[in-house]
Order: sequence, then structure tokens, then C-alpha cells
Amino acid sequence: MKTLELRKASKTLADYAANLGVESIVVTSNRKPVAALVSLRNVDRESLPLSLDPAFMRIIRRARAEVRRGDVYSLDQVKREMLIEAGAANKALHRTRPKGARR
Repeated sequence: MKTLELRKASKTLADYAANLGVESIVVTSNRKPVAALVSLRNVDRESLPLSLDPAFMRIIRRARAEVRRGDVYSLDQVKREMLIEAGAANKALHRTRPKGARR
């Protein structure tokens, strides 16, 4: 990742963007980051806003911590659990007629 001090920026934004490649440029002012020029090549449009959303990033950090602790489930376990829940929901939705009730 490259850094560019704002006072030393000599090209237009278009020039920096055209020469960006896959690397990002962090723009600094007095050595503190103030902006970033990020390549979106090979990135879908939804990824960028999600990566900037603090709530989404908390979900990602929590999920990564679970994986580090080994708190994970196999695909078979997830499927089995979903089938159990789906079966319970179907049973709850299935209404039976009281004895002696007519159709």
C-alpha cells in the first residue's frame, strides 16, 4: 500500500486512479490518513460499502474469532439442524381437526 502526502500530490485524481493497478493509495495530511484511493478491479460493487460498514465488520470479526476458537459447524451439521427446524415448523403449521369435527 502506497502513501501520498496531500501537500506533495502533484497529479490529478484521474492520473492517480489510472495508474492505481491493484494497490491502494492512502492519502495523508500531516502523516495522518485522511482518504484512500482503492482499486475496484475484480471487486463487486457491494463489497466496498459492506467493508466500510462498522456493524458488518463487527459481524466479520466475531465470525473470525469463532473460527479461531474452533467454534464451527460442518455443512452436514448445518443441513441436519435446518432439516430438524424445518420439520418442527411444518409440524407446528399442520393443524389437526378436533375429534368429531366435520369437513
